[in-house]
Amino acid sequence: MFRPETWSSNSSMEINDSISVLKGIGRKKADIFHEMGIETIEDLALYFPKSYEDRRSVTPISELRAGSKVLIQARIVNKRMGANRFKKKSPLMLNVSDDSGMLEVVFFNGYFLNKLFDIGKEYVFYGSVSENLNRFQIIHPEFALAGSSDDVRGIIPIYSLRQGISQKEMRRMQMDIKDIYSGIKEWIPEDIIRKNRLASLDFAISNMHFPSNAKKVLQSRYRLVFDELFTLETGLMYMKGAYGEVRGISIDISEGDKFISRLPFELTSGQVESWNEIKDDLKKHKKMNRLLQGDVGSGKTIIAEAAMLSAAASGYQSVIMAPTELLARQHFDTFTRDLSSHEIVPVILKSSMTASEKRMATKSISSGDAKVIIATHAVLEENIVFKNLGLVITDEQHRFGVNQRRKLSGKGEGVNILVMTATPIPRTIAAILYGDLDISQIRTMPKERKGIHTYKCSRGERERVLNFVKKEIKAGRQVYVVAPLIEDSDSIDAKSANAIFDELQDRFHDYRIELVHGSMKSDYKDKIMQDFASGEIDLLVSTTVIEVGINVPNASVMVIENAERFGLAQLHQLRGRVGRGSDDAYCFLMCYIDSELANARMNIITSSMSGFDIAEEDLKLRGPGEIFGTRQHGLPQLKISDLLRHRDVLDAAILSARELIERDAKLENPESIMVKQKVKKMFGSDISIDL
Repeated sequence: MFRPETWSSNSSMEINDSISVLKGIGRKKADIFHEMGIETIEDLALYFPKSYEDRRSVTPISELRAGSKVLIQARIVNKRMGANRFKKKSPLMLNVSDDSGMLEVVFFNGYFLNKLFDIGKEYVFYGSVSENLNRFQIIHPEFALAGSSDDVRGIIPIYSLRQGISQKEMRRMQMDIKDIYSGIKEWIPEDIIRKNRLASLDFAISNMHFPSNAKKVLQSRYRLVFDELFTLETGLMYMKGAYGEVRGISIDISEGDKFISRLPFELTSGQVESWNEIKDDLKKHKKMNRLLQGDVGSGKTIIAEAAMLSAAASGYQSVIMAPTELLARQHFDTFTRDLSSHEIVPVILKSSMTASEKRMATKSISSGDAKVIIATHAVLEENIVFKNLGLVITDEQHRFGVNQRRKLSGKGEGVNILVMTATPIPRTIAAILYGDLDISQIRTMPKERKGIHTYKCSRGERERVLNFVKKEIKAGRQVYVVAPLIEDSDSIDAKSANAIFDELQDRFHDYRIELVHGSMKSDYKDKIMQDFASGEIDLLVSTTVIEVGINVPNASVMVIENAERFGLAQLHQLRGRVGRGSDDAYCFLMCYIDSELANARMNIITSSMSGFDIAEEDLKLRGPGEIFGTRQHGLPQLKISDLLRHRDVLDAAILSARELIERDAKLENPESIMVKQKVKKMFGSDISIDL
């Protein structure tokens, strides 16, 4: 059996020692471990298995089936090397028997293994059964002398490893350090451990690496998942307290209310609810930290205008930061038009401005003359100084990092923060991604906003779609055609923007067609988009660069080539580029793969216009790891938790984190010191915790 107690460990090691103190770890292996995020003995102890293999039951050879993974115990009847027994790459063939039948065990490159097997002795083998010439084989199994300390039976941990580190090596190294697992101190306050009925940390670590039964694995995993989610939530709540509870600028919202009351249309219920929440924040002498979510076209900009107008009327400056110059220009034009009756002249700041234009904008901002500023990343430069900044708004937040948001708000004292995104995220996940923010959601669309007829189309229907495109252009409307690639690829079977552009130029030579993609220079790209917006281009072939684009009410058709290669959220964002005018709008999803997953995803987007509903379904299909796997939003990478599968643990962790922060907001009490250390380690340089 797999008996950890028979293995020796190095009792002289300390938990904070480098892993290089372990036997067999030289510079090359240390570099591999570094890539895996393992630097110290503690890091190694906290590197847990991804799964387990149950190797407790021995299968008789007579019951073997091809394709199954089995554990057998058999004695070696005979062995032989390949044609040249002295060649290192010669295969080694073992004939083994357990009295119920015979089996061949094969090792390629068997020269060095030959001496490990003695005829007549019993060995344990674990591997996949294959069939060759009506004879069962196991090729390259794990093996050990039966009854030895290396015996491969038991519940065996399987680790996620890099090339150069084997499963056997990892298990041996865990065995080498098992006696010092107890050196990892309990860091969660005792009352939280007791209330949540958590296993001890020592028990959890030991049973993750060396489990004796499935129940102990579950108890251990629950404890460690709780630890990770509790750390995450405590960190986010700590930041919310540190940033949100500081004394902030109080803004009189009456001017914003007047602005909304004079609009030629009524706000939707979602807009009203969100504006009321933002008003409540702005009126307080507490810094606002709020996320405003809403689909493209849901009316977030109106809310931003009301808030910025209120700030200006209260004597404060406000800035809205957009991810592209094109979007910044669109905001500038909209704000200039909407705020002109309030004697507000917006100022724009972007990288492509001339030196003299930048000097004028910078001077206007530093003097305080500029009350409403629309900007790109250029506003983050050190020389941009505000006189009395009171409100910061970031648009399309997923295009910015957390530190950029904080850097901008740091240009003033107690500055209120509003974060806007058109990427709908389920509220549970939003609470994780934006845990340092309060959340408002606009789930309703304006009455005048038309639905978009959305269809999944096969390769054979492409001709009909292009004929429809021609009909729409002929009627004076405009069309987007989006491709997943810029250029053709030998390794990816998908249409490229360049190839589609060439094709459609030939097909629609009587119309004005242009191409835009991310590799183009910004000024050229912006000119094409501006020409499309002004109606000078009939059909625009593009990559996803138009996902965050300008408002083109005359665009009525969106064709997405190889739609199966896009995420649901991305498809929904692209679809939102049309349907902004009075004409009927259409989205054609050209799907060229007939798979269960592709069909499920296409069915979701063709049956719903709600970004929030689509996001929920996308979460169920792909899970949060794939959707939020990258370290965006400043969210640390989770190592053992799954935000979808572990929602019950998340709820418990949130409750406990809230209780801790409520009694010790700054994590200064003795019971909280180690919690704070864990938080700082988890968030690292993504978010400064030293506030």
